[in-house]
Amino acid sequence: MADNTPINGSVKMHFMLKSIPPRTTFQQDMTDEERNIMGKHIAYWTGKQNQGIALVFGPVRNPSSPHGVAIIEVENEAQVPKLIEEDPAVIAGIMTTEFYPMLAVLPKQTL
Repeated sequence: MADNTPINGSVKMHFMLKSIPPRTTFQQDMTDEERNIMGKHIAYWTGKQNQGIALVFGPVRNPSSPHGVAIIEVENEAQVPKLIEEDPAVIAGIMTTEFYPMLAVLPKQTL
């Protein structure tokens, strides 16, 4: 379970999501159908970012183990599986996603 961190007067929890593609060459050799699904995947997480849920997300270009990462902020852990299940890339079966609680998350500083 993650430590609770007060943000703007409410308690939020933070998780790291790791999305794993179907093959290490996925970014280079996606089919047109997979590329279309990945466009929907990006739009989905952009929407979550606009809602303040996804703080940051994107691909990690590790040559031996490429994957995607997102840091999310939610009210409770029960929200996380639902967010993952609604991801178009997960629905299509071209990506699996693991999640892990984060401890000691600091609030974003505004200038």
